[in-house]
Amino acid sequence: MAPEINRRTFVGASITLGGAAAAATALSGCGTDDTPPAGQQTMTVSLRVNGEDKAVDVDARTSLLDMLRERVGLTGTKKGCDQGACGACTVLLDGKRVNSCLTLAVMHDGADVQTIEGVAHDGRLHPLQQAFVDCDAFQCGYCTSGQIMSGLGCIDEGHTGSDAEIREWMSGNICRCGAYTNIVTAVATAAKNT
Repeated sequence: MAPEINRRTFVGASITLGGAAAAATALSGCGTDDTPPAGQQTMTVSLRVNGEDKAVDVDARTSLLDMLRERVGLTGTKKGCDQGACGACTVLLDGKRVNSCLTLAVMHDGADVQTIEGVAHDGRLHPLQQAFVDCDAFQCGYCTSGQIMSGLGCIDEGHTGSDAEIREWMSGNICRCGAYTNIVTAVATAAKNT
């Protein structure tokens, strides 16, 4: 007779198999080394990230997002869809909004990159960050860094003439919690205060 499979036994087996796979990965050393694997084409990319000069060795196929998160240690920029559809990875690249998951790091040697970690100054929130707090413009917070970076670009580009204009120019940033009304209010508020 075949063993009875119910939800409890399925979950228990899944946990056991998942734990074994994680242990095997840890023992093999996969994912524990900072350096690119041998045999891959690596390049040194020199960037100015949040006002600091960085020289980073990366595989030529590494996205700007992965370089920022994994090689530079700036995890505020989020990996959402990894396809350019959600905007969670938005950074400012030479002052322009960019989905960092869609561009290779090696394409931006010498560029100036601003991430969410570089927005506040001297321990004080940027007016847009403060507006997000004051206007309750986030719920889970996962998209917030990308929303703020896109909002900064929107303000700098002068696309804050009306709520409809803000919505249009922020449309590449998805909030799964649905805080759009408050996000628009925060961007409009910050645009008036900057």
